[in-house]
Amino acid sequence: MNAATGNEVRATSGSQRLRAWVIACRPATLTAAVSPVLVGCGVAAALERFAFGPALAALLGAIAIQIGTNLANDVYDFQKGADTEARLGPLRAVQAGLLSPEQVQRGMWVAFGFATLMGVYLTAVAGWPVVAIGAASIASGIAYTGGPYPLGYHGLGDVFVLVFFGFVAVCGTVFVQAHELPATAWFAALAPGAIATAVLVVNNLRDREQDAIAGKRTLAVRYGERATLLEYGVLLCVAEVVPPAMALDGLASPWAFLPFATMPWASWLLQRVVSRRGRDLNPLLKQTALLLFVHSILFAVGLAAAGISAQ
Repeated sequence: MNAATGNEVRATSGSQRLRAWVIACRPATLTAAVSPVLVGCGVAAALERFAFGPALAALLGAIAIQIGTNLANDVYDFQKGADTEARLGPLRAVQAGLLSPEQVQRGMWVAFGFATLMGVYLTAVAGWPVVAIGAASIASGIAYTGGPYPLGYHGLGDVFVLVFFGFVAVCGTVFVQAHELPATAWFAALAPGAIATAVLVVNNLRDREQDAIAGKRTLAVRYGERATLLEYGVLLCVAEVVPPAMALDGLASPWAFLPFATMPWASWLLQRVVSRRGRDLNPLLKQTALLLFVHSILFAVGLAAAGISAQ
């Protein structure tokens, strides 16, 4: 029996345990970790400073931190009463009784431990700023739903995602390769950060009523549906405008117009999010995450093309 849930832990065979851990790690969310690293690599390539070793370590570290954060959310949301049988989102391992809170917490520390190993290598490559970046990322991953002042429960989740899945991830990836942070990196970070935040906005819109009951004061709970939909639209607009604006301002080559091709997709998503609620938002949450990935690939290619053409 799972003492925390009162449900029998169903992950008994090897295949069931693997499935339970896959559910807990939430692989569909990993695009949020991969996408800003791709954009950062695009900036580094534009500077003709791309380095495979640091790029790979940054990617693996970002994925590990995302997995650790997902595991932390799984256990802490359950402990705080945000995950119940009324949950509208995808299955959570602890709430469903597939894994115990203790198992998921151990997995969380394993993921953060692996991220720390990547950080040790990157510190040797790029110096002490990597320590600050890594420590802040891990601490925030835990503090998002855990600790005495969980960020996600006090309306700070949107800021957290914009900062860490935008500026920290993109600029950190550029820094460990180029050992500098040009203006291009800071502006480019806005695009993946904005769409990653839009993913969270859809999640919070879907869970608004349940979060209010659980005392989770997200921005969607605080300001209602209309403001939440406005935020979603603004974030998508920012992401679509940033690449061409950088090209027009000379911060990137005309190749940076590539991600603007996703504008019809973003417009379609906005129309659907406006008209759907509850579980009907789940496919749109996945579509927004996919938009983040495709937009970031196109942006990274567009940025890197400038460095390639300059050679």
